[in-house]
Amino acid sequence: MSSSSSKAVRPAVVWFRGSDLRIHDHEPLLEAAKASKGHVVPVYCFDPRQVGPAAKTRCGQFPKCGWQRTRFIVECVEDLRRNLQRLGSNLVVRVGEPEEVIPDIVSITGATEVFGQKEVCSEETGVEHRLAKRLSVPLTLRWGAITLCHRDDLPYERSCSDLPGVFSQFRKAAEACVPIRPPRPPPPSLQPLPQPIAGDPGHVPPVTQLSPNAPAKADERGVLTFVGGETVARTRVKHYLWDTDCIATYKDTRNGLVGADYSSKFSPWLAHGCVSARWIHSEVKRYERERVKNNSTYWLVFELLWRDYFRFVALQHGTAIFKEGGVQRKGIAWRHSPLDLSAWQEGRTGFPFVDANMRELAATGFMSNRGRQNVASFLTKDLLIDWRLGAEWFESLLIDHDPCANYGNWNYAAGIGNDPRQGRHFNVIRQAKTYDPAAEYVHLWVPELKHLPAPFAHTPYQAPHGELEAAGVALEKSYPRPIVASLDNGRIPIRGGAAKMYSAGKPFKGPKWMDRDGQEAGSNTSDGGGRSRSGKRRGRHNRKPRVQGGWS
Repeated sequence: MSSSSSKAVRPAVVWFRGSDLRIHDHEPLLEAAKASKGHVVPVYCFDPRQVGPAAKTRCGQFPKCGWQRTRFIVECVEDLRRNLQRLGSNLVVRVGEPEEVIPDIVSITGATEVFGQKEVCSEETGVEHRLAKRLSVPLTLRWGAITLCHRDDLPYERSCSDLPGVFSQFRKAAEACVPIRPPRPPPPSLQPLPQPIAGDPGHVPPVTQLSPNAPAKADERGVLTFVGGETVARTRVKHYLWDTDCIATYKDTRNGLVGADYSSKFSPWLAHGCVSARWIHSEVKRYERERVKNNSTYWLVFELLWRDYFRFVALQHGTAIFKEGGVQRKGIAWRHSPLDLSAWQEGRTGFPFVDANMRELAATGFMSNRGRQNVASFLTKDLLIDWRLGAEWFESLLIDHDPCANYGNWNYAAGIGNDPRQGRHFNVIRQAKTYDPAAEYVHLWVPELKHLPAPFAHTPYQAPHGELEAAGVALEKSYPRPIVASLDNGRIPIRGGAAKMYSAGKPFKGPKWMDRDGQEAGSNTSDGGGRSRSGKRRGRHNRKPRVQGGWS
């Protein structure tokens, strides 16, 4: 360095990690700007172990980051660069492993410290450890605004070793005694990048380089055109709260399946940190002060707490959330059936509600929370296939993939996670009839059944021959027959005898042991499980599965 540059303030590197792609409410960015008097070097690495043709999942060897999320990440990074440029700086973009790239940038710029957000899952913490070893300057990691409730404000150990095993206990503690920190504004301005890195900030790689098979555009049937980045994220929050007042009816509409505004759809931007949960919380509280406060406004914050809980569970249990036995370390004899797994992945199980959801996921990278619970239950409870393959398929395709929320929810669905009551199962036939009564969703995503009216669009294998012929449906030719003859490990037949109880053309009047439903959390049961509000103990087979949150 020249003598003149040696007298200048030496910069600090800000390592953007992928779940913090914003300038607002970003503690590491603010701290670095303060320490270096605005002389920061923002860096983002496209890690080939996480995104790109070579990145694969562990068990299924699926693409680790499919084209849907790849496109969203590229858009997030491009938007982050534009926002940093407005502050006077820029974003240094590299394709490579952070533990290799960042030490080189420190050496080139003469940075005195590296700031970043603290992560909790094993792949991310492994990078932290390797980077710290290779740096000649301190690596300072902050919890920041990655959760609504800051880890340091919880009434638990910093490792969350004493975190409750039941969400409701965590929620009650959080609501009673955990203050929500206010979101922080971005730095008012930043200094330009130092030379020589200012002349080589790097290019954001095109989607086609990272995901060669990406289509030119997303499927037009999707619920929303998801575009990555803080700018669009804040616009979406404004739309859902202030422009449309949709939040005021959120609790009543959130189980919808078709359309942009049946739920908030904030999850993709939350997963990539384009907005912070506590900024959304502040907007909800402002909405409650200025417009209305009701069960729906509360419920959106309730869902943010679910996301928090799964992150703290990941901190508590470490790699257990990724292992076959889950956080319960439970042994289950899973079936090995590549054919059934492929049918589930491709949306050709013969159960239209399952198939519609899986096709929507493949085409758009998104699926409703209701759909996720159903297809996860179907894979693990009806097909009895290893939950990790389902979790990895979701990881591959979801634009809102967050390892804590995704694997935590799959633990829950498979009966090996934080669930006070075991044996939950979603009857996908009844769920379809309840939440898609006119088969609008099935007709949209399973077009070969679009002329088969409800209710038989949900159970075409039960439709009279004349109905099928009039609709142009030929089972096994235009649409498959069901790949299983019963649901819930054989307890719910779909053919013959008792199957008539599940006829799509009749209201459900089956025996009590078959009475399974998808009521919402707390509708008829306590989180302690097993008892109705009347206090009577329920039998195993008529317990109602709870729909947990935090997945979408």
